[in-house]
Amino acid sequence: MPPRKDTDASANVPSFYGAELRFKRELAGLTLEQLAEGSYRGVPFLSQIEHGERRMPLDLARHVDKALGTDGFFERRCEDARKAKQSGHAEYFADVAELEQHAENIEDWAPMLLPGLLQTEAYARKIVRTGSPWLRPATVDKQVSARINRAKLWEREEPPAFWAIVRESLIRSPLLPPEEMADQLEHIGQVIRSTQGVLQILPETTIAHPLMMGMIRVMTFPDAPPLVYTEGLHSGQLIDYPSLVKDYRRSYDLLRAAALSPDASLAMIDQAAEDHRNGKHRA
Repeated sequence: MPPRKDTDASANVPSFYGAELRFKRELAGLTLEQLAEGSYRGVPFLSQIEHGERRMPLDLARHVDKALGTDGFFERRCEDARKAKQSGHAEYFADVAELEQHAENIEDWAPMLLPGLLQTEAYARKIVRTGSPWLRPATVDKQVSARINRAKLWEREEPPAFWAIVRESLIRSPLLPPEEMADQLEHIGQVIRSTQGVLQILPETTIAHPLMMGMIRVMTFPDAPPLVYTEGLHSGQLIDYPSLVKDYRRSYDLLRAAALSPDASLAMIDQAAEDHRNGKHRA
């Protein structure tokens, strides 16, 4: 018999829930055949879900919750994905959008795009239209609204502690017309100052640095282990494996050390906003 191959729960959202399904099933002492009994799905289908190869449909989620006594855990996951799709979030971002509402600390590294929680409507619209030019206007509006509405967490009495590290090119390059780019940068300064957040700029002269491969987000919670989120083109990955989370957090700390101080960074943001508004931006 070949050795069992466990699902890497950190690979993506379906893998996370697939690994959780296997864990709960084995904890209950059930085989795949026993779990499939009474459902309208076969054993191969269940196996694909456990391996993160397919998403769980709602009817099966309800069956699994009943069979395993998981108190609606898998049905809620289906509902979260449905709400995320309806609200305008990508399905792979559904868990992140929900988790950030409960986070105690949020730390972003933004090498390519300004963090979503700091974006103005004009910036978000430009990103959505550029990344998915085939979308209908109504869909673009829904996605932009979903992104902007996430920032309502800043209005809470106790918003999460926020730390962002941004590559200098993102504030220098005119992604938007000068006036709109100035508005975007002034918005960043206002959010950071009003929330007592921290923002650092990684200078363009810093060529070699930690986390060169792409964006990450680290989230910590008052009553749950920390998580790391990474994102690529049309996909995202939540990582909860403790040793990997530890490595990402260590790399983020080293990136902080390579960036400008918070005071110098905010001063650079303010100056860049003024330059854009006065037509002195660097192309």
